[in-house]
Amino acid sequence: MQPRKIPVRRCCGCGEGRPKKELVRVVRSPEGEVSLDLTGRKAGRGAYLCPDAACLAKAKKKKSLERALGQGIPPEVYEAMEAGLAKG
Repeated sequence: MQPRKIPVRRCCGCGEGRPKKELVRVVRSPEGEVSLDLTGRKAGRGAYLCPDAACLAKAKKKKSLERALGQGIPPEVYEAMEAGLAKG
């Protein structure tokens, strides 16, 4: 029996490829709302981040999350994401 393939995704902050389960998904819903998707099941365009504040800061500085999601992200949303990463 062949071993199961583990999906790998790339972090928008540091650019490191990691297993999908180790990363946090950031999703842009069809209505245009950007939020953290801790379950990985929300509908919409997704991008992945390592679960630490340093990678979020790098992604914010490089604007890689904005490019991946295809829209600008207001500063309040970044603050909410920082709080969400710190919480859980």
